[in-house]
Amino acid sequence: MGRCRVGLVGAGGVAQRHARVLSGFDDVELVGVTDVVPDAASALAAQHGGQTFRDVTELLAAAPDAVYVCVPPFAHGPAEEAVIDAGVPMFVEKPVAVDLVTAERVADLVARRGLRTAVGHHWRYLSVLDQARELLADRPVRMVSGAWLDKVPPVAWWARRDRSGGPVVEQAAHVLDLIRVLAGEVTEVTAYGNGTPPPVDGADIDSVTTAALRFADGAVGTLSAACVLGWKHRAGLEILADGLALALTEDGLLIRDADGERHVPADPEAARVAVDRAFVDAVRGVGDDVRVPYAEALKTQRLALAVADSARTGQTVRLGAPAESVALTSGVSVDA
Repeated sequence: MGRCRVGLVGAGGVAQRHARVLSGFDDVELVGVTDVVPDAASALAAQHGGQTFRDVTELLAAAPDAVYVCVPPFAHGPAEEAVIDAGVPMFVEKPVAVDLVTAERVADLVARRGLRTAVGHHWRYLSVLDQARELLADRPVRMVSGAWLDKVPPVAWWARRDRSGGPVVEQAAHVLDLIRVLAGEVTEVTAYGNGTPPPVDGADIDSVTTAALRFADGAVGTLSAACVLGWKHRAGLEILADGLALALTEDGLLIRDADGERHVPADPEAARVAVDRAFVDAVRGVGDDVRVPYAEALKTQRLALAVADSARTGQTVRLGAPAESVALTSGVSVDA
């Protein structure tokens, strides 16, 4: 393959970021953009090249080598199904859906088609992640504390539970994904929301949520999510192991052990570039560093929805073995 011809479904903020990164690659050509707001698609296409398409079907008719699906959580499903049916490699922005039914259906279609996929969990490409894993390689994790403490983003759908899934699903999924990487799989979740939405018109999400987590290997942990501030206060996780404390954010890794305290910086923009570079290289057949294909992202989606469901119902949600699992209120099992 020569240049990788990419189409974009969606023209919002995250699509604009991917378009900016992709247009900086010499081996990528932006075929065009489609969005439910035609003017947004036209503006993005004009900025980075390519055509404006009326819908996904018309975009796919232009025969792209890959498609990026960058739509709000509630809009996932139809675009992915069309791309899968066309057999085109697909990059999906997280969260992969607002519910488990859609995510499971797409995952099944991807598996049946054997399609190459990637999901935008770009924190997996932070330069300090491998160092954190190495430090934990011979020390069992004892405790994890994750947090995403932020504001309400300036998009109308975000404060609606049925549109975004809430802060745990839409934002803290990044933290939950790295918790899985560094501490292993969660088997039990008990969460609480405060029942009070943020002061935004039409909001029905909890403004704060906290959860207790139990891990398969015996560790315990917590997750906190909040959208009551006017700024992004903190997003990351802390891990305690025997004689070791780690604090990881997009900006770096803080290490404290018997040798003292040291900080290793990280570049979040480099991670955002790396996730696109890895997918393009995989599509072109010159690389194999896709760290979160759709099936892997589904595991983080299950965990995020388990937290959100527990907070909504007040019930403990168990993940893992079928005999131990309970159903989400959507009627979907959380079995792994």
